[in-house]
Amino acid sequence: MKIKKLAAFGAAFGVALAGLSLSAVPANAEPVSASYVMVGSDTLQDAANALANGTTASGPTVRVTASGKTVASFDAFGSAAIQTKPTGPYFGRPAGSGAGVNALRASISGANYSGNASVPAKGITGQVDIARSSSGPGNNANPTDGKLTYIPFARDAVSYAYKGDSAALGNLTTAQLKQIYESATPVTINGVTVTARIPQNGSGTRSFFLSAIGVSTLGASVNDTNNTTAENDASVLGVNEIIPFSAASWIAQSNGVTGVSTIGTTGVQLGSVNSIAPFTGSGSALAPNPSYYSTSFGRDTYLVVERARITNGDPKFDQALANLVDSTRPSSLTGFSTTLASQTGSVKLKFGFLAPASSAPINAFVTL
Repeated sequence: MKIKKLAAFGAAFGVALAGLSLSAVPANAEPVSASYVMVGSDTLQDAANALANGTTASGPTVRVTASGKTVASFDAFGSAAIQTKPTGPYFGRPAGSGAGVNALRASISGANYSGNASVPAKGITGQVDIARSSSGPGNNANPTDGKLTYIPFARDAVSYAYKGDSAALGNLTTAQLKQIYESATPVTINGVTVTARIPQNGSGTRSFFLSAIGVSTLGASVNDTNNTTAENDASVLGVNEIIPFSAASWIAQSNGVTGVSTIGTTGVQLGSVNSIAPFTGSGSALAPNPSYYSTSFGRDTYLVVERARITNGDPKFDQALANLVDSTRPSSLTGFSTTLASQTGSVKLKFGFLAPASSAPINAFVTL
């Protein structure tokens, strides 16, 4: 998903700007950053873009900057290569959570990074500051020696989008989804033969969904489309096809706060799992359903940074970056207060996110 880019405008860090006139620039214009760069997850992309570029989704204009300098958030999909910093190299666009974290690791370590096969691997030292991740660090977590810190951004949930008869496909159980996604041949559910689709490898939504339904190995019947299908794109669905889909992304697209919507295709809907709907409301006034987000299909999402740069007293400590991802600040990227419409949590709510279940940072990756 891609949200419209807004023209750069300096402002004091964390201040919500009311009545500010923001002019749109082409959606494919991704300017190099004067300060910090975010890459990675498609699921977090639209909300992060809105906060970085400026948005009126919650009413007043809200924009998060770093010590008066604008922040750049790069889409997960678009041109094969991106340039993130002035005079910096062009390198393969990180598409998804795993790619974003790997780009951050390479930016710190100096290792070559490719991003995709069409762009040669090259050094990207200092080109990425923040990775958007829709999944946690898993087995890479290490509270003592982890060199990265995962800071909770917001809570999302994952369901499935489908095209077809809602009576047959609109309410599937965990067991039925597991059967569909691990079967060697297409499965018939409620009289309908279902074709399963899956986002590209490295997608946090893909890995989380498969874990939630208990699938460790995809069945041969799953349409992987050469491992290139983007996250949260309902336009790829044919009749009686399903695909994992972020509830937050669906809500944001429905509410019209994203630059592009993929869910206008006739017959495309978001399914309920185990008889719990992912959202409440209708039309362009959807809201997250806390009852669904609190199930095993709910997940906290993260912004990932180098631990040393947000650790006071470390030689690499960067106060502006630390402020930018300080969840105790209601107008930081990771804040989630909704007391005022001018706070970042109020914006995230319009994009389908709830407050994270835990605000505790997680250190991870002993080796970069």
